[in-house]
Amino acid sequence: MDMKVVIGLGNPGAEYAVSRHNAGMMLVEVLGSRFLGLGEYGWRKFYGVYVFKTTELVLVKTANYFMNESGNVIRDVLRLDELQTVNYELFVAHDDLDLKVGEHKIQMGKGPKVHNGVKAIERALGTKEFWRIRIGVDNRQTPIEGETYVLQKFLPEERQVLSGVLDQIVHSFASPKE
Repeated sequence: MDMKVVIGLGNPGAEYAVSRHNAGMMLVEVLGSRFLGLGEYGWRKFYGVYVFKTTELVLVKTANYFMNESGNVIRDVLRLDELQTVNYELFVAHDDLDLKVGEHKIQMGKGPKVHNGVKAIERALGTKEFWRIRIGVDNRQTPIEGETYVLQKFLPEERQVLSGVLDQIVHSFASPKE
Protein backbone atom coordinates (compact mmCIF):
# COMPACT_ATOMS: atom_id res chain seq x y z
CA MET A 1 0.00 0.00 0.00
CA ASP A 2 1.27 3.46 -0.88
CA MET A 3 1.64 6.11 1.78
CA LYS A 4 -0.59 9.17 1.34
CA VAL A 5 0.91 12.63 1.67
CA VAL A 6 -1.69 15.38 2.15
CA ILE A 7 -0.52 18.98 1.95
CA GLY A 8 -3.01 21.57 3.16
CA LEU A 9 -2.39 24.92 1.51
CA GLY A 10 -3.01 28.17 3.36
CA ASN A 11 -1.40 31.13 5.05
CA PRO A 12 0.35 31.04 8.44
CA GLY A 13 -0.83 33.09 11.37
CA ALA A 14 -3.91 33.45 13.53
CA GLU A 15 -5.38 36.21 11.35
CA TYR A 16 -5.81 33.70 8.49
CA ALA A 17 -6.84 30.65 10.54
CA VAL A 18 -10.49 30.57 9.44
CA SER A 19 -10.16 32.42 6.15
CA ARG A 20 -11.41 30.84 2.94
CA HIS A 21 -7.82 30.62 1.67
CA ASN A 22 -7.00 28.24 4.56
CA ALA A 23 -9.57 25.56 3.69
CA GLY A 24 -6.76 23.15 2.78
CA MET A 25 -4.99 23.65 6.10
CA MET A 26 -8.31 23.22 7.90
CA LEU A 27 -8.67 19.82 6.22
CA VAL A 28 -5.27 18.54 7.37
CA GLU A 29 -6.01 19.75 10.89
CA VAL A 30 -9.25 17.73 10.89
CA LEU A 31 -7.37 14.71 9.51
CA GLY A 32 -4.70 15.16 12.19
CA SER A 33 -7.30 15.24 14.97
CA ARG A 34 -8.89 12.09 13.55
CA PHE A 35 -5.57 10.27 13.67
CA LEU A 36 -4.47 11.83 16.98
CA GLY A 37 -2.67 9.28 19.11
CA LEU A 38 -1.62 7.26 16.06
CA GLY A 39 1.06 9.71 14.99
CA GLU A 40 4.62 9.19 16.07
CA TYR A 41 4.99 12.68 17.57
CA GLY A 42 1.94 14.73 16.66
CA TRP A 43 2.61 17.97 14.76
CA ARG A 44 6.34 18.76 14.45
CA LYS A 45 8.04 21.66 12.72
CA PHE A 46 10.25 20.55 9.82
CA TYR A 47 11.97 23.41 8.00
CA GLY A 48 9.11 25.79 7.00
CA VAL A 49 6.23 23.33 7.50
CA TYR A 50 4.47 21.36 10.22
CA VAL A 51 4.31 17.61 9.69
CA PHE A 52 2.14 14.92 11.30
CA LYS A 53 3.10 11.32 10.49
CA THR A 54 1.52 7.91 10.89
CA THR A 55 2.63 4.71 9.16
CA GLU A 56 0.11 5.32 6.34
CA LEU A 57 -0.26 9.06 6.19
CA VAL A 58 1.85 12.23 6.23
CA LEU A 59 -0.02 15.49 6.82
CA VAL A 60 1.61 18.83 6.06
CA LYS A 61 0.65 22.45 6.68
CA THR A 62 2.67 25.61 6.40
CA ALA A 63 4.56 27.09 9.30
CA ASN A 64 6.28 29.96 7.52
CA TYR A 65 5.15 30.15 3.91
CA PHE A 66 2.26 32.12 2.50
CA MET A 67 0.00 30.68 -0.20
CA ASN A 68 1.94 32.12 -3.13
CA GLU A 69 5.13 30.50 -1.74
CA SER A 70 3.66 26.99 -1.73
CA GLY A 71 6.47 25.72 -3.95
CA ASN A 72 8.67 26.01 -0.84
CA VAL A 73 6.24 23.75 1.02
CA ILE A 74 6.71 20.96 -1.54
CA ARG A 75 10.50 21.38 -1.43
CA ASP A 76 10.44 20.92 2.34
CA VAL A 77 8.12 17.90 2.10
CA LEU A 78 10.38 16.18 -0.42
CA ARG A 79 13.20 16.34 2.16
CA LEU A 80 11.36 13.92 4.47
CA ASP A 81 13.36 10.72 4.94
CA GLU A 82 10.22 8.56 4.77
CA LEU A 83 9.48 9.72 1.24
CA GLN A 84 12.90 8.66 0.00
CA THR A 85 12.17 4.96 0.56
CA VAL A 86 8.44 4.44 -0.06
CA ASN A 87 5.90 4.93 -2.80
CA TYR A 88 3.44 7.65 -2.00
CA GLU A 89 0.45 9.43 -3.47
CA LEU A 90 0.52 13.22 -3.23
CA PHE A 91 -2.68 15.11 -2.41
CA VAL A 92 -2.79 18.91 -2.31
CA ALA A 93 -5.82 20.32 -0.47
CA HIS A 94 -6.81 23.86 -1.35
CA ASP A 95 -9.62 26.39 -1.53
CA ASP A 96 -11.38 26.63 -4.87
CA LEU A 97 -13.47 29.57 -6.09
CA ASP A 98 -14.72 27.46 -9.02
CA LEU A 99 -16.78 25.45 -6.49
CA LYS A 100 -19.52 26.67 -4.15
CA VAL A 101 -19.26 26.33 -0.37
CA GLY A 102 -20.43 22.79 0.40
CA GLU A 103 -18.88 21.24 -2.73
CA HIS A 104 -15.61 19.40 -3.14
CA LYS A 105 -13.81 17.33 -5.74
CA ILE A 106 -10.81 15.02 -5.54
CA GLN A 107 -9.22 14.95 -8.98
CA MET A 108 -5.90 14.10 -10.58
CA GLY A 109 -4.27 16.98 -12.45
CA LYS A 110 -7.35 19.23 -12.50
CA GLY A 111 -7.75 22.34 -10.48
CA PRO A 112 -9.08 25.84 -10.40
CA LYS A 113 -8.60 28.17 -13.34
CA VAL A 114 -6.52 30.55 -11.20
CA HIS A 115 -4.78 29.61 -7.94
CA ASN A 116 -1.28 30.91 -7.28
CA GLY A 117 -0.57 28.35 -4.54
CA VAL A 118 -1.41 25.43 -6.81
CA LYS A 119 0.62 26.99 -9.64
CA ALA A 120 3.62 27.27 -7.29
CA ILE A 121 3.28 23.55 -6.42
CA GLU A 122 3.10 22.67 -10.14
CA ARG A 123 6.26 24.67 -10.84
CA ALA A 124 8.12 23.08 -7.92
CA LEU A 125 7.13 19.55 -8.98
CA GLY A 126 7.52 20.18 -12.70
CA THR A 127 4.16 18.50 -13.33
CA LYS A 128 0.42 18.99 -12.94
CA GLU A 129 -0.08 15.28 -12.26
CA PHE A 130 -0.91 15.07 -8.58
CA TRP A 131 -4.18 14.70 -6.67
CA ARG A 132 -6.05 17.89 -5.82
CA ILE A 133 -8.58 18.05 -3.03
CA ARG A 134 -10.61 21.00 -4.24
CA ILE A 135 -12.67 22.54 -1.43
CA GLY A 136 -15.39 24.94 -2.55
CA VAL A 137 -15.31 28.36 -0.89
CA ASP A 138 -17.40 30.56 -3.19
CA ASN A 139 -20.52 32.04 -1.63
CA ARG A 140 -20.29 35.59 -2.98
CA GLN A 141 -23.55 37.51 -2.85
CA THR A 142 -22.08 40.65 -4.42
CA PRO A 143 -19.26 41.09 -6.93
CA ILE A 144 -15.89 41.06 -5.17
CA GLU A 145 -12.42 40.28 -6.48
CA GLY A 146 -11.38 36.69 -5.79
CA GLU A 147 -8.03 37.65 -4.24
CA THR A 148 -9.83 39.83 -1.68
CA TYR A 149 -12.64 37.34 -1.08
CA VAL A 150 -10.44 34.33 -0.22
CA LEU A 151 -8.69 36.29 2.52
CA GLN A 152 -12.00 36.93 4.30
CA LYS A 153 -13.11 34.70 7.14
CA PHE A 154 -15.86 32.13 6.65
CA LEU A 155 -19.21 33.25 8.02
CA PRO A 156 -20.51 31.07 10.91
CA GLU A 157 -23.10 29.34 8.71
CA GLU A 158 -20.43 28.69 6.05
CA ARG A 159 -18.15 27.15 8.69
CA GLN A 160 -20.93 24.75 9.61
CA VAL A 161 -21.31 23.68 5.96
CA LEU A 162 -17.52 23.47 5.57
CA SER A 163 -17.27 21.24 8.64
CA GLY A 164 -19.59 18.73 6.98
CA VAL A 165 -17.57 18.81 3.75
CA LEU A 166 -14.29 18.29 5.61
CA ASP A 167 -15.83 15.28 7.41
CA GLN A 168 -16.87 13.82 4.03
CA ILE A 169 -13.33 14.20 2.71
CA VAL A 170 -11.82 12.68 5.86
CA HIS A 171 -14.08 9.63 5.47
CA SER A 172 -12.72 9.13 1.95
CA PHE A 173 -9.30 8.41 3.50
CA ALA A 174 -8.55 5.16 5.30
CA SER A 175 -9.92 5.05 8.82
CA PRO A 176 -7.37 4.72 11.59
CA LYS A 177 -6.86 1.23 12.95
CA GLU A 178 -8.55 0.89 16.33
